[in-house]
Amino acid sequence: MKTMKTIALFCAATLALASCSNNENDVAVELDTKILFTSNNSDGNVNMYNVLNLNNVSKTTLTTAITAADGVFYNANEDLVVQASRSTFGLEGYANITALTTSTTVTANISGSLDMQSPREIAVSGNMYVVADNADADGNDATKDGKLFVYTNNGGNFTLRNTITTNFKLWGITFIGNDLYAIVDTTNQLAVFTNFLSNTSTTTLSANKTIAVEGIVRTHGLTYDATADLMILTDIGDAGNGQDDGGFHLINNFTSSFSGTANNGTLALSQQTRVSGANTLLGNPVDVAYDNDSKTVFIAEAGNDGGRILAFGSIGNGGNLTPSYNATLSKASAVYFHKE
Repeated sequence: MKTMKTIALFCAATLALASCSNNENDVAVELDTKILFTSNNSDGNVNMYNVLNLNNVSKTTLTTAITAADGVFYNANEDLVVQASRSTFGLEGYANITALTTSTTVTANISGSLDMQSPREIAVSGNMYVVADNADADGNDATKDGKLFVYTNNGGNFTLRNTITTNFKLWGITFIGNDLYAIVDTTNQLAVFTNFLSNTSTTTLSANKTIAVEGIVRTHGLTYDATADLMILTDIGDAGNGQDDGGFHLINNFTSSFSGTANNGTLALSQQTRVSGANTLLGNPVDVAYDNDSKTVFIAEAGNDGGRILAFGSIGNGGNLTPSYNATLSKASAVYFHKE
């Protein structure tokens, strides 16, 4: 059952779609919420899109003090939105957001040490927040490396527990159980670190397994839906073309597909579904989220026309799809989907 605090924002956001009541039991039965949280590298604000009905999307903006942000995550248990700041280089958390019914300016309630150089995606397991940092880790541009910063959220601040240096550049990351899956930036590869959080010291760590994904030029974003056993990877194509050569790949039966591909092997295109083409408006899709209920893919598109938030339905057969939702967001960098 939703709390009255949770109801406040989303009842207002979905007023045209469901009747709201002062009776908590009535609201819990009648009201659904589907919110897409987004970050960007243009103004650092958090935008919250009510995507319960893609024909009637509303947006609430949390104006922040930071000027650029990447990874974004919403913790429903704490009613907390967290961003990876690319202007202060730390994590910032904004609490009690569901008490807000209109766009407003917010101040970080939870922050921590400013350790990073080029933070990208956030992956969360319990109270552990992992951030992928894309900066060169050893100061030598000839070597490919990155860092994973592991923070503990103790309710009052983000405390750096340890740092893992990788032997490849990083971008998107996500947990599947205890395993951390990571994009190998500048390539079409996907890597996994098994039982990642058991590595509690600051050290250098190699992935337990890495595979190539046929059909992708350069991947950035990823998301996994456990109910559907579906992995989605974005393809930005040529980094010099941010307008029309991007796409995304659906990998159904991901668990068996990944385990059935040998270490350093290639997952065949025949085991995937690709969405790409001029109609998609995909040029530099940097992050992705998924709603399994409606089979909708959400994309943070950083390049096309300066940046967009896109949604795609009817994705089963792939192809040159037209977005079912298209909104301008300058330098869109990250998306996170939440439903109740």
